[in-house]
Amino acid sequence: MAPPLLNGQSMSRSNAFTVPNLLTYGRIIAVPIIAALLLEPDPAARWAAAILFIVAALTDYLDGYLARTLNQVSALGRMLDPIADKLVVAALLIALSADGTIDGLNVLAAVFIMMREIFVSGLREFLGGTVVIHVSKLAKWKTTAQLAAIAILLLAPVLGSAAQATEWLGLIVLWIAAGLTIYTGVDYIRGGLPYLSEAE
Repeated sequence: MAPPLLNGQSMSRSNAFTVPNLLTYGRIIAVPIIAALLLEPDPAARWAAAILFIVAALTDYLDGYLARTLNQVSALGRMLDPIADKLVVAALLIALSADGTIDGLNVLAAVFIMMREIFVSGLREFLGGTVVIHVSKLAKWKTTAQLAAIAILLLAPVLGSAAQATEWLGLIVLWIAAGLTIYTGVDYIRGGLPYLSEAE
């Protein structure tokens, strides 16, 4: 049987198990582990969750760098990388909201981020592989702000006397991330509108 096609390219076993793709798989596997650690009241579990999250976030930058450096860019990697990013962000925003770290009106920042990511994912699915809307530098800053906010909020409760100030910092960065998320989402939708009009 011929290997399945992804965006018109055959997906071989070697393409599936490149170093960048393995890092992406690891990031996806880390999501439920981090969420489970957050359910534990033990500060050690919180530290473990924060460290694992930071490592997972770093692989987001490392896998792209290695894919280019090692010439291991693949269709599978291009598909899975943004999915892994959104899984990490969405799961942690839900977990942090569930444990009360993100509460009150701050939950709206998490909702705005998740709404944008789901909407843009749907738009990408609709456009398929025939249309490529390039990611702006601001969109990369958006991802960095999201990951930074989550990392700060993960660490805040275990920082003793600095906990409250750190939590406030994390919430400020979260709202900055939400603003960038909405702005880049509108920009992405604007870029896709001509193709939506052609499809009607």
